[in-house]
Amino acid sequence: MPTILIVDDSATDRRLAGGLVGSIGDATVEYAIDGGDALIKMELHVPDVVITDLDMPSINGLELVNVIRKAYPVTPVILMTAQGSEEIAVKALKAGASSYVPKRQLHHHLSQTVQQVLQAARVDRAHLRLMRRLIRQELEFVLENDEELLMSLVQYLQDTSYAMGIVDESDRVRIGVALQEALTNASFHGNLELSSSLREGDHRTYYDLAAQRARLPPWSNRRIHVIARFTAEQVEFTIRDEGPGFDPTCLPDPTDSANLERPCGRGLLLIHNFMDEVRHNELGNEVTLVKRRKETSDLTLVDEPFPGGLPDSSPN
Repeated sequence: MPTILIVDDSATDRRLAGGLVGSIGDATVEYAIDGGDALIKMELHVPDVVITDLDMPSINGLELVNVIRKAYPVTPVILMTAQGSEEIAVKALKAGASSYVPKRQLHHHLSQTVQQVLQAARVDRAHLRLMRRLIRQELEFVLENDEELLMSLVQYLQDTSYAMGIVDESDRVRIGVALQEALTNASFHGNLELSSSLREGDHRTYYDLAAQRARLPPWSNRRIHVIARFTAEQVEFTIRDEGPGFDPTCLPDPTDSANLERPCGRGLLLIHNFMDEVRHNELGNEVTLVKRRKETSDLTLVDEPFPGGLPDSSPN
């Protein structure tokens, strides 16, 4: 049963957000009136996820993200953004927030985003000690346009990245979100050939058409190809769909905060903020995401591999 802390100085917005997420896995919803109040409540009980407004008195959303990233690195933060807060929201994403939802789209996206982040935050620690001793591996998957399969792959890849010590707890959640966005793009926009403009205009029709095409050829016959390359220094994910592709030069600028409110730019913005390098091929049906290891990665949850260096293999 997850605990969700909603932080907003507007009582109306707090109630709205609480009503939208209260049914997620029988969630317990708690409320704070600003960032300072949120930190007081988190000292008593650390929630599974924090949903926060950006523009608040006392400690604002950006400041709250910075404090949570340092004091509670395992707790993901989702931003609720209003028009006019785009630049602050991008700064918060760079500082450690796990996702965002524009306030005018809360009804359509908040519940889904919370479930996405909660799923990305799960971790199986049973084999971490062994995985920290894995130096290199390459994996290749060929998947149908099946959401359950895609989400299982996301969890496996992010868990492996964390287990090998490439990312810390916070970035583990963030690369999980980036992978979900990239795989969803490959499935919906690539293989199923669904336009983002349809989603902006008619949310229900967009998903109904996706379900229909997933059962009909030629769309149902297309697959998603994923190659993951892990080393001690970085992880590289290459995701290719079998759709007709597109011109990558026509993509909206993912670094432009003006695209924050547009559904078609949301996924790219998250991917570019959460990964260190993003590359598209010329056909537009393949994207490569790179995440490099930070020297400050959190390895405190398990013992360090080979304390004091690699074991001496020389004969006695």
